Amino acid sequence: MADFTHLLRPQFFDDIVGQEHLSAKNAPLRVLCEKNVLGHSFFFGPAGCGKTSIARIIAKKMELPFYEFNATSIKIEQLRKIFEQYKNTLQKPLLFIDEVHRLAKNQQEVLLPVMENNSVLIIGASTENPFFSLTSAIRSRSMLFELYHITNKALEELLQKAISGASLLCDEDAAEYLVKSSGGDARAMLKLLEFASNIDSHITLGILKSLRPNALSAGSSEAGVHYDLASAMIKSIRGSDMNAAIYYLARLIEGGESADFIARRLVILASEDIGNANPQALTLATSAMTSVSKIGYPEARIILAQCVIYLASSPKSNSAYLAINEALNAVKNGVILDIPKNITQQNEGYLYPHDFGGYVKQKYLSRALNFVKLKDIGYEKKIKEWLRNISDFDKIDKEEE
Repeated sequence: MADFTHLLRPQFFDDIVGQEHLSAKNAPLRVLCEKNVLGHSFFFGPAGCGKTSIARIIAKKMELPFYEFNATSIKIEQLRKIFEQYKNTLQKPLLFIDEVHRLAKNQQEVLLPVMENNSVLIIGASTENPFFSLTSAIRSRSMLFELYHITNKALEELLQKAISGASLLCDEDAAEYLVKSSGGDARAMLKLLEFASNIDSHITLGILKSLRPNALSAGSSEAGVHYDLASAMIKSIRGSDMNAAIYYLARLIEGGESADFIARRLVILASEDIGNANPQALTLATSAMTSVSKIGYPEARIILAQCVIYLASSPKSNSAYLAINEALNAVKNGVILDIPKNITQQNEGYLYPHDFGGYVKQKYLSRALNFVKLKDIGYEKKIKEWLRNISDFDKIDKEEE
């Protein structure tokens, strides 16, 4: 059996397919690598898009010993052994850590000293954006590069190389299925071809479908369509058009889109566009995300449909989205206030609200700030009325208006 994944793994930047923003001659990643000044980096993108291959190419180009680990099984002792091995040498190794978003905090702390003194080059990879799970100390010492689903055109080129190299005969409809059913995942396409070629050197659609009856749930076949459909579904829900939202959900599902991807988008929307106008929306969307991850297609379509209809028919408010953006912008622009002593750990003069029936007026900010503008929509209207009853919220709200 030919191992197409191994045989066609790119050896140089020019061999990479589908990631031109990283592999082109003027791409920042490639320039830094060729100048031998590439720093600690993290790659994130869908499965089979070339993250490991690029890490190997970097190690080869910079002439660094290459060590590959997975964050789910890596041991601190393994890391320390490598650090000690290269401690007093002029050469530094490249440590590639897959599933890097799963690194525990103590594992991340072990990496910090070698990242700081650059005695080791750390490259991590993940199908999720790892910056949300890495400590700020690691983030500040590294760069982040995103990879994308490989386009059908690039997959077709790769497929032809595999077919020619192995002297296979592949029917036209079979070649089309290999590309379109792989959802931008080069490894998945080559593995399917590998298994099929082990059955017969003449690759037919029938053989392929006996091995993979349905398209992989990694995304719709073209990147542009993928994002347009997702955008259309979100905007339809935001606009409270249930029928349009269900239609675009069906298009995404039929295009092979991941149920997990759809569910994640719905969770974000539930908070960003509905928020406290209907707090239950986030609960239901989160429950849907958990459910589809356990169940999968085809039944996951029902769960997603229920969630989409509920979200589309919910009252809408983006007050939470606007509030955190405004607050973050204030902090970034230097609004750094002293914390009043009554709410620090010292509790100097702190009034415990429960001793006063649930609310007591006291200072929580050293000067007044107003980021939250609640709307008279759904449950958010009730929140606003409650705050008016217990505090000076009504006064603040009117001043803002």
